[in-house]
Amino acid sequence: MTVSIQTSQNVTLEYEPASLGDRILALLLDYLIFFGWLILYFVLTKLLPGAFRSSFWTGLFLLLPFMLYDLLCETFLNGQSLGKIAMKIRVVMLDGSQPGLGAYLLRWLLRIIESPMFFGGMVAVITIAANGRGQRIGDIAAGTTVVKLTRPVTLAQITYRALPDDYQVRFPEVAQLSDRDLNIVREALRMNNPEISGLAADKVKQVIGVRSELDDTTFLRTLINDYQFLAS
Repeated sequence: MTVSIQTSQNVTLEYEPASLGDRILALLLDYLIFFGWLILYFVLTKLLPGAFRSSFWTGLFLLLPFMLYDLLCETFLNGQSLGKIAMKIRVVMLDGSQPGLGAYLLRWLLRIIESPMFFGGMVAVITIAANGRGQRIGDIAAGTTVVKLTRPVTLAQITYRALPDDYQVRFPEVAQLSDRDLNIVREALRMNNPEISGLAADKVKQVIGVRSELDDTTFLRTLINDYQFLAS
């Protein structure tokens, strides 16, 4: 199952839902942040006079970051918590569009019944594993899922391959490039980094003087195929 995302340049990109392992690792990283906050809280309260240590406001100071962390992060960090940023995964609507505040709020409200406090978090684990779309209960209610922001590139996609005799060259301008240039393109694809692929695509377009609405990865792969066909 893939999720199609329409970019602002009207290019359709397909992403696969984040695996259960990706989501668990992202959650554990977020818990490390919570642990750091807990340590900071106890250090700060040690510095306060005794009368303030058990006050309502110090308790609120401890609890609010735990309570609002996911909602605030996903709202202001484009569908990501700090753990999700580290794991390169993000919350999107099922059609690939950007979730609104209502969707983030639904995910946040239902998170409590999926937390480790209830059955050790098994509700979320079972739902994600059985759903087929990588959705927990909050995702199902909000119409969201969590996708990987990097797409795997196989060796077969970046090396020479057999092309049909009636293959249509899309960018004949690729003949201006050298074997060394194409090796750089392959290396950019092999690194599987969207920023590097984007820089390589922009540079090639500038050098050979073409425009394309293809996403950067597809554009670079098409160049490799075109070059191979013309060279043969």
